[in-house]
Amino acid sequence: MTVQPAIVVEHLDVTRGRNEVLQDLSLTIPRGEITGLLGPSGSGKTTLLRCLVGLQVMRAGEVTVLGLVAGTPELRRRIGYVTQAPAVYSDITVADNLDYFSQILDAGPGAVARVLHEVDMERHRDRLVGTLSGGERARVSLATALLHSPELLVLDEPTVGLDPSLRDQLWTMFHELAESGVTIVVSSHVMDEAERCDSLILLREGRVLAHATLAELRERTGASNAEGAFLALVRTGPE
Repeated sequence: MTVQPAIVVEHLDVTRGRNEVLQDLSLTIPRGEITGLLGPSGSGKTTLLRCLVGLQVMRAGEVTVLGLVAGTPELRRRIGYVTQAPAVYSDITVADNLDYFSQILDAGPGAVARVLHEVDMERHRDRLVGTLSGGERARVSLATALLHSPELLVLDEPTVGLDPSLRDQLWTMFHELAESGVTIVVSSHVMDEAERCDSLILLREGRVLAHATLAELRERTGASNAEGAFLALVRTGPE
């Protein structure tokens, strides 16, 4: 039996004013893998992620997520979304934040303890979020997205500004989640994170330059890394 893709995007157009942010964009993302969305600032990464979670007005095109039209209310319980800025309250504790979001999501008993362990924040559960470091706040924000055990995790530059050790910890967790069956779409402008993804979508000026594995991109361009492949594709144009 054919497994239905996690995400199907067909001929997606998004504009802001007179600017075309995404242009006739089509792609398919399989289930249970980590797909990296890479490109420079302004390439359309955040806009595409907002389309996936149903938060972006689209001029044209269709986006299907987990078999449903993006933005369908049922998907709220099946998707976890982490924005660039940690979406947690700074004036209450880590545990209180998670208790609050757990009730909203009806996550069930034990969810708070589980996610505190998953993001390695158990020892900080009683600290005010406002006293945490940027990396610690990012982990609390990620914990809120994991409370309801989502099938799809959409992460908008979750490692930006983090030290290499913490970045490595988060990527280890992302791989553990993917191995358990969670589909992960993660955006980044850090090209060396490409090696941690199962497949890559390279974006530039709202268009897909390539959608392939890193090995395929290296073979196609002759480059030794993702950054070299990206620059080569900028010169030769999209696939």
